[in-house]
Amino acid sequence: MYTVEQTQAFQQNTKHFLGNINNEIGADKIEDLRGILRFYEYQYYVLNHSLISDFEYDQLYKLLERTEKNDPELITKNSPTQRVGSSLNEGFANVQHLVPMLSLDNSYDADDLNDFDRKAKQASGLEQIEYCVEPKFDGASISLIYENDLLVRATTRGDGVSGDDITNNTKQIRSIPLSAPFSKFGIQQIEIRGEVIMTKDSFDKYNESLAVQGLPMVANPRNTAAGSLRIKDPKEVARRNLDAFLYHVSFVSRSNNVSRFSFLVNENTNNTEQETRNENNEKQETINDYSTHSSQLTMLWDCGFRSPNKEKKVCQNINEVIGYVQEFEGKRDELPYEIDGMVIKVNDLHLQDELGMTSHHPRWAIAYKFKARQATTRLINVEFQVGRTGAVTPVAKLAPVYLGGVTVSSISIHNEDYIKEKDLKIGDTVLIERAGDVIPQIVKSLPDLRVGNEVEIDFPKQCPVCKSELFKEEGEAVWRCINIECEAQVVEKIIHFVSKDAMDIKSFGDANVRLFYSLNLIKDIPGIYTLNLDEIVTLEGFGKKSIDNLKAAIETSKQQPLYRLIYGLGIRFVGETTAKTLANSVEHLLDFKNKTEEELQLLDDVGVKVAKSIHHFFSNEQNIKMLETLEQLGLQLKNTKKETVANGGLAGQTFLFTGTLTKLKRSDAEALAESKGGIIVSGVSAKLNYLVVGEDAGSKLEKAKKINTIKVISEDEFLELVG
Repeated sequence: MYTVEQTQAFQQNTKHFLGNINNEIGADKIEDLRGILRFYEYQYYVLNHSLISDFEYDQLYKLLERTEKNDPELITKNSPTQRVGSSLNEGFANVQHLVPMLSLDNSYDADDLNDFDRKAKQASGLEQIEYCVEPKFDGASISLIYENDLLVRATTRGDGVSGDDITNNTKQIRSIPLSAPFSKFGIQQIEIRGEVIMTKDSFDKYNESLAVQGLPMVANPRNTAAGSLRIKDPKEVARRNLDAFLYHVSFVSRSNNVSRFSFLVNENTNNTEQETRNENNEKQETINDYSTHSSQLTMLWDCGFRSPNKEKKVCQNINEVIGYVQEFEGKRDELPYEIDGMVIKVNDLHLQDELGMTSHHPRWAIAYKFKARQATTRLINVEFQVGRTGAVTPVAKLAPVYLGGVTVSSISIHNEDYIKEKDLKIGDTVLIERAGDVIPQIVKSLPDLRVGNEVEIDFPKQCPVCKSELFKEEGEAVWRCINIECEAQVVEKIIHFVSKDAMDIKSFGDANVRLFYSLNLIKDIPGIYTLNLDEIVTLEGFGKKSIDNLKAAIETSKQQPLYRLIYGLGIRFVGETTAKTLANSVEHLLDFKNKTEEELQLLDDVGVKVAKSIHHFFSNEQNIKMLETLEQLGLQLKNTKKETVANGGLAGQTFLFTGTLTKLKRSDAEALAESKGGIIVSGVSAKLNYLVVGEDAGSKLEKAKKINTIKVISEDEFLELVG
């Protein structure tokens, strides 16, 4: 980014300013000082190279700070002093991305990569495709927008369509420049994507600082980086020393051209326009020079961003790609930051556009995930936890071991049969791994390392919480506590009831449920709606704003549709799809009191086990009293949508979606079918009317072909069907 001559000039000017550090500087010199500070920030935070001592840098920074304080009119938006903003007292605003942030399809071996290559060739008609390969950073995704060279907005990934505005916090990341010279490429506005990370060194130092303060240490760099972006105080974010890699340009706007790509010539741009642009700036590289992804990475690096420009490799075919990802996997531990794989992208941006994308992921990119990490440690103890449905789950407590960026100290070992199958004993040395670099699991015990003092794991006969006798249903591996008043079950049921996919009571959450329960402020689900907010306001961390938000969320939940309430009740085997089926089958929720198991089995997507569970729930008098109480408190137990559904053009018709839809999200397609009276089911059976098939449909399509009554239709045919 900086030439040798510029570097020498900055160092010469540094000596001048340091030699006159106690003297005031004039307005004509302040931009020179800012330029010097930006130069040293780039050297240190992007290149990891220090050309000046911390003390000297601090002196220069304080000189700039003092000068701007004396004359506030001299302050500019991209001044180094403007990184630290004021505390964010309100919640983060939700803003829409200029271009949706899609996920990546995953691969785990060479066969997956060959299949990806085959599909790309088939779709493009090419015999060979050039790829760019780069590390897959293990951090938190962000989107940055620069306008007229200035950083104007930074956003979390969110749901891919919109995210939280974290601009103030992002300014604390020194490897993200507050301004970048995009205008030399004729760019007015640009949206770039990247990953915020915490390096291994910064992670260790941060944990050391927590230990000194007597605070609990954090588990891994990725979660710490993601959590840091949502801290209300930007100064605290700055103290965590985050870093960022920028690796994708998603949107560009110029005076005469708007493009999804970063540097493609508009097809309507004539030669005269291009010649004029070059005449205006003879040193400017032509826009055609940036028609590949690899050149984008170079451009971002040259503009002062930390991009994977040095780690990338351009491969002429998929065999080169496979060789490089396998080679890089062996180097992952040598890197100063965590990665969990490699990203393979079609290098040519024109070809990327031709291949397009699904509603979930681009067809021109794929993530290659590294093999699961493995390590050995000691099984110290086993604790037994009781879940929402009474299931008792053994959890192995391990000697903490660092594995794939995470300190692992607890792993679920599922059930009694699993313990016997793995031959686990307390005191054993065990081999553990993180499957897909995410979920830790015990692979096996190592009996050869036993010394004789290992202890058998005795599965309890009584509930570890309420001491009731445990029960195991025939044909199942899970022991259950069937006491519905068991404290552990009650808490988990409340947590499920307020969750996002159920009643979606924001501001409640797992921690608050446990806190309110421990303080005797809430003892059951109806207690949510009789919660004494005056008592909560006295608790630490609950100000007027948070109390108002909680109150509003509780009131709003009373109007949730019936299927959400059914799902929130936590009836065993009843997921969201079955909850919708149940809601559409009655006028009022309490109608289920009078339905037999046989009648329930007549409903789509309800089999013997599900019918038995539903009948058992509505045969319990305590559950009925709870529902009557909820209705008295204002919750909606009537099916207000039943009349609309009955009059819909697809009333009673059942739908199932499989494969990847290209024009709608799966959830939107299901909602569209339901709005016309359709019913969504979860599996292929003779009760299914329509199977809507997207790309790469699998076993459901093959199964449906064997049932003559099922109509197999495309996404376009579905859209035509719903009008």
